[in-house]
Amino acid sequence: MTRVPARVERLASVDSTQRVVRELLDAGEPEVVLAVADHQTAGRGRHGRTWVAPPGSALLVSAGFRPDGLAPRHGWRLGAIVALAMLDAAEEVAGLRDGTLALKWPNDLVADGPDGRLLKVAGVLGESILDGDRLSAAVVGIGVNGSWREAEIPADLAGSVTSLHLLSGGRPFERDALLEAWLARLEPRYLALRSGRFDAGGWSARQRTTGRRVEVATASGTVAGIARGVDPESGDLLLIDETDGAARAIGSGEVVRCRLVELPGRRGGVAGA
Repeated sequence: MTRVPARVERLASVDSTQRVVRELLDAGEPEVVLAVADHQTAGRGRHGRTWVAPPGSALLVSAGFRPDGLAPRHGWRLGAIVALAMLDAAEEVAGLRDGTLALKWPNDLVADGPDGRLLKVAGVLGESILDGDRLSAAVVGIGVNGSWREAEIPADLAGSVTSLHLLSGGRPFERDALLEAWLARLEPRYLALRSGRFDAGGWSARQRTTGRRVEVATASGTVAGIARGVDPESGDLLLIDETDGAARAIGSGEVVRCRLVELPGRRGGVAGA
């Protein structure tokens, strides 16, 4: 029977929890294996972007899975269940109202800022390990801004990020409590996924992109239009291209950046970046 977790590696400082978990899986460690760090010296997000968090200020964790029977085309759902479990756990532990946190496709957990801008609270990074046409293993990392105060947010991130401490009105950040609450919610979601069930409704309902004008930068260019939701089979963003009215599906692997833009006539200008 799958255990969540089967093993937890706790590290004071490490270059990347993703690397630690990948090496444990490569060595034959059974799922679900975790690496949790107080500080990462080379934490990263999508496309090699750095993940900045002062020591002890965030929950930095990677989970290694061996999802036998999960089709490679559904590998993205591992990141989805990690994110959904964290949304619920963070709202409970931080004492936030239901719905305070949401998803910004493809991989961010966000909250609404006072000016309508979306503020990043956490980011998810998934890596698939293929054996031929089989998904043999996967590593999913998540970093949650926990105790940052306004004065501690780097100037280049001001106005684009927030923390559970700030959203809760100054409530102390309890990292271990958040980890335990996340694991309690991750286990049933993962067992359901292994048995062929995925909470597509919950995934779609928590998306802040739906109904909004977005600009999606890919390696081949930028597409702008109205986001109509996410495809529960592929995880693609469904978009109506504003240049020709065509319906398009954009895969998360193609995306360099997804930027939300306020609809014409609404106050606040840019809604998120």
